Amino acid sequence: MRDAVAAGRIERALAGSGHCVRRYVEALSVMMLTAEAIRRIQQRVSTTVRAKYRLERLLGIGGTAAVFEATHRNGSRIALKVLHPELARLSDVRARFLREGYVANRIGHPGVARVIDDDDDEVESTVFLVLELLEGETLHARRERVGGRLAVTETLDHVDRLLEVLTAAHEQGIVHRDLKPDNLFLTARGELKVLDFGIARLLEGTTATRSGQVLGTPAFMSPEQANGRIREIDGRTDLWSVGAVLFALLTGRVVHEARTPTEQMVYAATQQARRIESLAPWLATEVAKLVNRALAFDRDARWPSAREMRSAWRATEAFKRALSSSAPPGRAGPADPAFAQTIDAAAATVATTFPRDKSAAPAAASTIAFDLQRRPGPRDRGQK
Repeated sequence: MRDAVAAGRIERALAGSGHCVRRYVEALSVMMLTAEAIRRIQQRVSTTVRAKYRLERLLGIGGTAAVFEATHRNGSRIALKVLHPELARLSDVRARFLREGYVANRIGHPGVARVIDDDDDEVESTVFLVLELLEGETLHARRERVGGRLAVTETLDHVDRLLEVLTAAHEQGIVHRDLKPDNLFLTARGELKVLDFGIARLLEGTTATRSGQVLGTPAFMSPEQANGRIREIDGRTDLWSVGAVLFALLTGRVVHEARTPTEQMVYAATQQARRIESLAPWLATEVAKLVNRALAFDRDARWPSAREMRSAWRATEAFKRALSSSAPPGRAGPADPAFAQTIDAAAATVATTFPRDKSAAPAAASTIAFDLQRRPGPRDRGQK
């Protein structure tokens, strides 16, 4: 029944008000890299860019760029983010890509990945950003590694730091617009870094998009973004995405499940998010209410600001329990072998506790592991 309803909505969107959907499909077709393009990216390892950056290894390939670990000729290690040449031919995409560095550095918060420089790549006729090299993993990779869901205590800590960054960004008039677990990076030292401000919007000036153009990731896209209502985008747009990130980290599922990105965007544009307790009935009521409010379809029903959402978040009993831990969740970094061994040991124990619910075991194992890893130490983030 739901498939038939979805198909009808998609058909109506494409036939009538589907300009935004078509623009998104067009963007997807541009970003679909051929096997030859991927091979060309991989072959760039061990080559030199601008006679000063040696590409040591490929860290990842995304929809708009490839990221390499590189060494400057002076010996410093950095990350090089290279825009796909196929996209560099589009002047607005090229400009938006380069703009990321200026936007990210303007925020001036340690939780934002620092952009050091930008330049032209003469070999591939494209442009690149020079970024600080981060060691660790994204929250998406971490969630996948521990079995699909993160422990509540760990998630609370990550989101607290995310809201701190968003408070700083929004007070500078900057809305990220593409928050998702793939753009949230947990360093080996347990620090959360927000990545990819390439499509951020500066509220006080011109936007980085034309009216009706859709940018973002459908699974984490607010209703106003999915509908292409650019003028309605503000800090509350990011808060919807924060709710979607929480939903994914805590349940292992996305808010609107669909067969294609286009269908997913139609759901985002037309449907209220399902309540998180429908998938996580074990979640504390106070936490569920915070997530559900962030995911309200109507902007006015969400938190007014990141600062107010963070204050409400910190007032919950669940957060106070996490705060009282001597070592904060997530601070045993993903590169910590002792932590990985603890996860494995906890998983073996939990497997007998959850014989019928395999999806619950990883999150429970993660929680147990964090409890076992707690050790005396200052909570102050400034002390290492």
